[in-house]
Amino acid sequence: MTAPTPSHSHSASGAHPTATTGEDFAFVLARFACGITLAKLPGDVIDAAKANIFDTLACAAAGSSAPAVAETRGLATEWGGAPQATILAFGDKVPAHHAAWVNATMAHARDYDDTHDAAVLHAGVSVVPAALAAAELRGGASGADFIAGVAAGLETICRLGVATRIGIVESGFIYTPLFGYFAATVAAGRVLGLDTTQMVNAIGIAYSQVSGNHQVTRDGALTKRMQPGFAAKSALMSVQLAQRNVRGAQATFEGVDGFLRVYLRDQCDRDALRDGLGEHYEFTQLSYKPYPCCRFNHTAIDAALALRASGAISTQQVLRVRVGVTRQAYEAVCTPVAVRKAPETIVHAQFSIPFTVATVLIDGNVSLSHFSESSIHRKDILALAQRVEAYVDEDIEREWSRSISPANVQIDMQDGTTHHLRIDLPLGHPSRPMSVADFDIKAVDCFRISAHPLRENAHRQLRDLVDGLESLGDVRGLARALDPVL
Repeated sequence: MTAPTPSHSHSASGAHPTATTGEDFAFVLARFACGITLAKLPGDVIDAAKANIFDTLACAAAGSSAPAVAETRGLATEWGGAPQATILAFGDKVPAHHAAWVNATMAHARDYDDTHDAAVLHAGVSVVPAALAAAELRGGASGADFIAGVAAGLETICRLGVATRIGIVESGFIYTPLFGYFAATVAAGRVLGLDTTQMVNAIGIAYSQVSGNHQVTRDGALTKRMQPGFAAKSALMSVQLAQRNVRGAQATFEGVDGFLRVYLRDQCDRDALRDGLGEHYEFTQLSYKPYPCCRFNHTAIDAALALRASGAISTQQVLRVRVGVTRQAYEAVCTPVAVRKAPETIVHAQFSIPFTVATVLIDGNVSLSHFSESSIHRKDILALAQRVEAYVDEDIEREWSRSISPANVQIDMQDGTTHHLRIDLPLGHPSRPMSVADFDIKAVDCFRISAHPLRENAHRQLRDLVDGLESLGDVRGLARALDPVL
């Protein structure tokens, strides 16, 4: 669908531009977020929100020991301030916006968090930490309000993602943080109980802070994992300013200088933002990760795993591995070629098809342990990674250019035999879902590498809290479930 040309006319009051429905999407979004309640949510939507909460908090535990987190947490505790919210897995009490910042950074640090495969973004990483910090700031919130806030935030980021018609390589933005500013603001605002006017202002205040570039992945920068944290931090600042009746931009999305033109070059399906909002929930299509690396790698990993499991592959006899993907995937996880074949940093390894395919062919899995300073320099993995050649598969590009890419994997052996497999949908996709047991195994692994030891039953306590979230009187217990044993 072609996006309609935005109107640049203003109402007599100058309140906001006239868009296709006569008002900016910020007002539509604010009414949706303020009006959402647990009673209005279908059962599958509630389950999807709960799954996201559980997985995001587990990922935060794993991220607590990741590089750059100690420095981020150190700054937050050095700055001090009102003890409003908890830094997960550490137990520090800091201002709510600092807790949201550190927790979201941790949740994204291992690149193990959810993805929306069509929107090409992570949804919960800014939303859940912002909602939890808002609940603590408020002095407690019910599970019903927490689910509503998280659902509103997840739907916001997923809607923006699927409506966007420009890819991350062309735009230069990573959509996880870019859209996460609005999503985290909506989630935190709903948990705090903002009214519609305040929510519009909070969304507009967030717009003054929106950022999140793609260069961080090209440079292997640790700030890649911080960008969703910046979004969550901004959300807590924005909602608190709105509570104090600070006025933000009103025509945030569709104004003359609104977000859709300035950031997305008007390559956005505006109808997709609005159609069925509050009736159809796009975030039920979220995928979850069985491997702690960029989602663009996952179909290639799945194919390599399956080929290895066939018993026909001896890594010592591999002559060449060819991996065909979309152009967007090729740019994101296959270039620069020299860097992806010999990662210089953990982030480079997380964003490398050659490294992860070589890893799975040699070890039979891709786990958190593979993304450490010692593992990314393993000679056996790097030697095989040199034989992994990625390319843009024109058939896949035509069919899947804006989505998480399928992978067309071909392994040529020294004896002249060839083994081939194409996988379109990665494990964890709604059509190939992870089981509850898979989530629990992942959580145990995440908790195991927490910066500080967690209670022996921490995983079970978190599972029980999330399973009973609808009737939980105070969600601050979610933070306590991740309290360290010091």
